Amino acid sequence: MSTSTQDNEILRSLHPDCPDWERLGPTRRDAAIRAAAVAQQIEAEERTSQWAGGFNRRTFLKAGLGIGVAALGSQLVTSRVSYASAEEGSAAGTLVVIFLRGGMDGLSLLVPTTDPALVAARPHVAVRQSSLLALDTTRGFGLHPALSPLQPLITAGKVAAVPAVSTPDLSRSHFQAQDCLERGSTNSLTSGWLDRVLEASGPGTTFRSVAVGGMTPRSLMGTSGSIAMNSLDSIKLDGVDASETDRTTTALAALYTGIDHPIAKQTTLALGALETVASIRNAQPATPAVTYPEGNFAEALASLAMLIKAKAGVRVACIDVGGWDTHTGMGNVDGGDIMRHLGDLAKALAAFTADIGTAALDETTIVTMSEFGRRVQENASGGTDHGHGGAVLVIGGGLNPGVHGRWDGLGADVLESGDVPGWNDYRDVLTEIVTTRLDLTPGKMASVFPDWHAEPVGVMA
Repeated sequence: MSTSTQDNEILRSLHPDCPDWERLGPTRRDAAIRAAAVAQQIEAEERTSQWAGGFNRRTFLKAGLGIGVAALGSQLVTSRVSYASAEEGSAAGTLVVIFLRGGMDGLSLLVPTTDPALVAARPHVAVRQSSLLALDTTRGFGLHPALSPLQPLITAGKVAAVPAVSTPDLSRSHFQAQDCLERGSTNSLTSGWLDRVLEASGPGTTFRSVAVGGMTPRSLMGTSGSIAMNSLDSIKLDGVDASETDRTTTALAALYTGIDHPIAKQTTLALGALETVASIRNAQPATPAVTYPEGNFAEALASLAMLIKAKAGVRVACIDVGGWDTHTGMGNVDGGDIMRHLGDLAKALAAFTADIGTAALDETTIVTMSEFGRRVQENASGGTDHGHGGAVLVIGGGLNPGVHGRWDGLGADVLESGDVPGWNDYRDVLTEIVTTRLDLTPGKMASVFPDWHAEPVGVMA
């Protein structure tokens, strides 16, 4: 006798007002799921007409079940799941968007090496030319030495950068600047720009869009849906006996079969995610090929690398990294917050790119962005305050190495209220990256950044 038949026979033998449904599983949670699933099967068989008009399991739930069936999907799976189709997509690769929250100082990341105005404005925190990593000597730019773990990628021609990148509005409010950038618009659009990218790119796998390490970012909010997870280990059935997972997931699948409701879609995709993650875990070698540094960011990248190597169909991935609001103690090449943060960023990215390997990296584009840059002038607390134009770093395959976009220097006559102007609109940069990496036409990008005609800055080959 099959396990489902056994469950069916036990449930049919129970009195509707007694709590013996708990006999169906090793835990109350397992038993509740199985009981609800069998109850649905029985009622479907006995009252087909009622099922067609809207199935009601209220009588069974009153019989001691104690768990709302409609909430089972969100209660049992500890990570949000995508509403995306589970069909294979045709994307050209993976776009990884790393949001450096707090306003990362672009003049410390991407340094105009020969501009005397920089040292004059920042006598204590400016990064001197002698210590920089060469990136584009022709245009006079170098990278902070804390990014030295990326040197092999620089040598291989897989690193590019754009200075003076910003939203069109000058806002020194973290909330307003982040909201504008993540929505991809200054108008009344409520969805995020990456959500619209996913809509334009069509259906994909359950893991086509993931936010790793925290909540779903504003840029992914909308109708396309994304998985938000702390790590792959966080995608699991909560409160279910591990040895009984197969029977419980089978019951969950039966419970929501034929129901046209978002929770049913969520549960179906969650079960697909569980199956995918289980196969990925089982395929992992005993000893990892790459050692990641400590920290939440590195852990998030390690989980993402597992999905990419398993060919789980990741089209877009987002990771947030906080701590870039360097009003005090910013430091320079001898220490301080900016050196520490950039070092952590570079070490984790170096491990990630090594982990996924050359072939996958050639089909992956990593872009780091922040809501705004910092003011050119250092403040009295050894830091810099909120500014305007920042810097974008791009890593991966299919790009033009070096520095791209407009740059007119740091002379007082070109600054905007003491800030680097936003000479390069972020929509231009992102449009070029997305159309190349995700193979979207300019026509489809019109829905991503409406009322904007993008001009390429030359960052992608």
